Amino acid sequence: MSAPDGSPVGAERSIGQLFASATADMSALVHDEIALAKAQLKQDVKRGATSGGAFTAAGVLLLFSLPMLNFALAYGIHTWSHWNLAVCFLLSFAANVLIAGFLALIGVVFAKKAKKGRGAQKVAASMKETAGVLQKAKPHPRPELPEDRVPQAIEAVARSSS
Repeated sequence: MSAPDGSPVGAERSIGQLFASATADMSALVHDEIALAKAQLKQDVKRGATSGGAFTAAGVLLLFSLPMLNFALAYGIHTWSHWNLAVCFLLSFAANVLIAGFLALIGVVFAKKAKKGRGAQKVAASMKETAGVLQKAKPHPRPELPEDRVPQAIEAVARSSS
């Protein structure tokens, strides 16, 4: 078994290796949070587009189908019932309004779902929570080393930073 950086478990890792591992983990976490935000935003946009499409379909149906459907339905009702032709036209118009109302209702439902979608807010809250946890994290207490026994990795870091 080995650690994420490839070193064997139980072997002591240098501060540089630990720092590199922590940096890689933080980078992966941030990238995953960004990917999550993108996926949730994409879902919200898809719901909004579905809502807009349903509203558009309702409008187009009402606009273009009214003359043709009204004539066909009115004459069909007149043929079956022998009612006054004006009443038959009113009934065919009412049927078209009901269909358009149903499509508009579908549009309202999807618009509410898109409005409730808070993907970006969820990710922002999650990132703030992660940052808060990291700020409160305390390092693991390590035994004090005698001054004559300073690890070589610390010396190398001290030389490179000065």
